[in-house]
Amino acid sequence: MNTDYKVGDFIYNADIYDGLNNSLSDLEFYKKWLPQNKDAKILELCCGTGRLTIPIAKDGYNIKGVDYTLSMLERAKEKAFQAGLKIDFIEADIRELNLGEKFDLIFIPFNSIHHLYKNEDLFDALKVVRNHLKEKGLFLLDCFNPNIQYIVENEREQHVIAEYTTKDKRRVLIKQSMHYENASQINRIKWQYFIDNKFHSVQNMDMRLFFPQELDSYLKQIGFNIIHKFGDFTEGEFDDNSEKQIYILELKK
Repeated sequence: MNTDYKVGDFIYNADIYDGLNNSLSDLEFYKKWLPQNKDAKILELCCGTGRLTIPIAKDGYNIKGVDYTLSMLERAKEKAFQAGLKIDFIEADIRELNLGEKFDLIFIPFNSIHHLYKNEDLFDALKVVRNHLKEKGLFLLDCFNPNIQYIVENEREQHVIAEYTTKDKRRVLIKQSMHYENASQINRIKWQYFIDNKFHSVQNMDMRLFFPQELDSYLKQIGFNIIHKFGDFTEGEFDDNSEKQIYILELKK
């Protein structure tokens, strides 16, 4: 079994990424759960180009952003500078992070945990959260609820999933195909990029799937209590038809 799982470098090209990922449908949800005290310390793991970090900082919060990809952080720093904000953006692997301080709220948004491909990767990241969270702090997390029927129906077939124009005026079209590996729970996704009507490259977008009872169990095992589990960002009840798994968590007492 090939265990070389990854996300292609071009997917993290700042202009390409921002052109595709400009929705703020989750922002109000995360804002709702922020502490009322603006002096509270907030930590965003897998912050990308600051899509959520910057609007939260604009509201007056003390927030730090961590990401593994330097190019994404450079774009986040540019955005913060343009907005007149001072935000500490940190290049680090969330499995190994040690900031030597604790936070009132930590969140991992935008399905980012799907790129923790092995159980030990997930456990290491969750332990980092546990070690950085204050005793009465909150941990927020969102990811997909696996839809095996959708994966099977779309197995290896190619579909257009996005068409957009980047800030630097490139026209982008992305076609997607996928293949699910049962043994590893990895959905092998390939994105075929066309830039200005010309084929550019094929990029991997591999994602580890976490099934509901499995993820609940892992979170409890590492030391979290599940306060709420929602199925969407309007805080609808989690059920069979939920596209998302959205957690509000606290440390076990």
